Amino acid sequence: MLPATERQSGPETMSTQRTTVYRHEELRRLLHPQSVAVVGASPRPGSFGERVLLNQQNYAGRTYPVNGRYDRIGEALCYPSVTALPEVPDCVVITAARDAVDDIVQDCVKAGVGGVIIFASGYSEMGRPDRIAAQQRLAAIARETGLRIVGPNCIGVVNAVLDSRITFMNITPIPPPRSRAVGIISQSGALGMALAQAVVRGVSFSHVLTSGNSCDVDMADFISYLADDPACAAIACVFEGMASPERILLAAEYAWQKDKPLIVYKMATGEEGAAAAMSHTGSLAGSHAAYRAVFQRAGAVLVENFETLVETATFFAKAPPPTAKGVAIVSASGGGAIMAADRAEQHAVPLPQPGPALHDLLTTRIPDFGAARNPCDVTGQILNDPESLNVCAGAFLADPQYAALVVPMTYGYPASAQRLPVYDRLARENGKMVCIAWQAEWLEGPGVKEAEESEHVAIFRSMGALFAALAAWNWRADKRAARHEAIPPTPEETRRMSRALIDEAGGRTLTEREAKAVLALYGIPVVGEQLTNSPEDAVNAAAALGYPVVLKVESADLPHKTEAGVIRLNLRNADDVRAAYDAVIANAAAVSPPPRINGVLVQPMVPQGVEMVIGARVDPLFGPLVVVGLGGILVELLKDTALAPAPVTHRDALSLLRQLKGERLLRGFRGMEPVDLERLADVICRVSRFAADHRDVIAELDLNPLICAGDRITAVDALIAPASDATGPRPA
Repeated sequence: MLPATERQSGPETMSTQRTTVYRHEELRRLLHPQSVAVVGASPRPGSFGERVLLNQQNYAGRTYPVNGRYDRIGEALCYPSVTALPEVPDCVVITAARDAVDDIVQDCVKAGVGGVIIFASGYSEMGRPDRIAAQQRLAAIARETGLRIVGPNCIGVVNAVLDSRITFMNITPIPPPRSRAVGIISQSGALGMALAQAVVRGVSFSHVLTSGNSCDVDMADFISYLADDPACAAIACVFEGMASPERILLAAEYAWQKDKPLIVYKMATGEEGAAAAMSHTGSLAGSHAAYRAVFQRAGAVLVENFETLVETATFFAKAPPPTAKGVAIVSASGGGAIMAADRAEQHAVPLPQPGPALHDLLTTRIPDFGAARNPCDVTGQILNDPESLNVCAGAFLADPQYAALVVPMTYGYPASAQRLPVYDRLARENGKMVCIAWQAEWLEGPGVKEAEESEHVAIFRSMGALFAALAAWNWRADKRAARHEAIPPTPEETRRMSRALIDEAGGRTLTEREAKAVLALYGIPVVGEQLTNSPEDAVNAAAALGYPVVLKVESADLPHKTEAGVIRLNLRNADDVRAAYDAVIANAAAVSPPPRINGVLVQPMVPQGVEMVIGARVDPLFGPLVVVGLGGILVELLKDTALAPAPVTHRDALSLLRQLKGERLLRGFRGMEPVDLERLADVICRVSRFAADHRDVIAELDLNPLICAGDRITAVDALIAPASDATGPRPA
């Protein structure tokens, strides 16, 4: 186990029961203080109290050392307690040991302090009842008195506007923020301060806010605060998980309302990572797919890698709204241009070709062995014609079909740095962005700092991250431009009848026939069927329904019908039906323990088409979620699914389908009939409304597969598991 001083990313306390987030004014004294008291201040080298005083040397406000052991520390008068100070401090940082924290916090309450930051560890992150209770006491003080508390087990906060560095770390100094600065928020203090070291290459930061155990102020509150802070142009968030994620989503929605870009790196995405988060921070990591879905619903941009968080946030801090979808690529390296084109295709970023006028201009500056197109390869002849790259870049930026220019830089040398002011000017004049793909292994070579310090140039060390950011830029703009789409309410009679059918199951998993009857009330297309109890009944049902048919044993104890061998397909005559009936009954009887058998379902054999799955589950953190993917066995084999909070709009449903890697199958592939996507989206909407309407009584539902061909969309199997049976078996 790490030493207590290094385990900075403590748990979000179970005592946090708020359903709201703090606003900027509520945290102003804590995070933008005019005066700071350091309780536990000390002249002893290496002590937390000494480190904070050193970090506060250039602070724009007033710093008061507090420690009854000293009359003075250096040139500063030292006070015995918070209540003895000549003024009520806005912020108090407690560097004392855990045993002294409660009394100091109570002193802060009596004095009317605005907020407290607690470094001490050994609280809920220990998992011990007495330590959890100690943290809950702090939470209760905050809740009852209005004193805002950051921590405990916190590494501190930085406000670069005031040059306030309330932390015991020997951090890299952060200069005053420029106009397009990024605010960092991190549950992990060490990772947050590590990101802030990007200042050495020219990145501008307004704040570094770390949350620790979050007995009171937490990640959600920090997001809300920065959403209203004029010094912060975009928010970069390192997020593990929260016991009440609806609050961070509320904060994300507020940032969206304020048009403050929120870029999130979500840790603990796999089983091992989630387990580590549980033990390391006491937070609930939750499902990564669910987090991604709800963050996107709130307008946040998620990045896949920690290493791309700052550069993506810096891009969004600088970038104006895109004026077009298209992006141009201008490179002096053919290989760099090809790599850029590959990543543009991967992230579906359009690369429109130049019109006649632009093409003619390009040909005047590009040799015959270059490429006067998009991507544009000006070749190594820029050594003979140094202005050619700038001329071509300016021409692309002036063209209205391009919102951004991508320039691969494959070599770090002084000429790279000299081009950056030109790019910055051209981008500013056209109201667009230039994105540099830094491909040199001289990671801090000439040109990097100049790019970071340019207001209209963003630099990326990964071509993939660059085009992911451009794709997210377009996505965010589309989301902002989209009109609000109302979700029609379910008729009360439909809700009442479907709830009655669910209740009739008495808390058990509904059979396929029962589940389809419920879903049919919502207008969800399901295959017809008859329940039979003998081979002859099955033959008569098959004749009535029409051959070919399918036979399935009906049993609430056999949701995995394929594995149990109780399905027979494509039966074309009476003899086939009789033989199949005997076989599926025999296979069901061989299952241990013996299942309860209601009979054998006879269904028409639905013609072939694209198999889809539409399902929903009620997540303990996020509520009802709808999932869409390729159906049958492919849903488990390929894991090609898309997820969204339920209910969804028709536009949301179409977006889910577009997210699937197998979307081409739906549009008609190798002679297959295209699926009616509008109708399929309507089915998704209906399933999502059912899940939202009955979130209190169901755990999950599955329609797998839906067979889709043209406008013929039919669910041939269904399952609904009630909330009381959430851990029970899943469908085949």
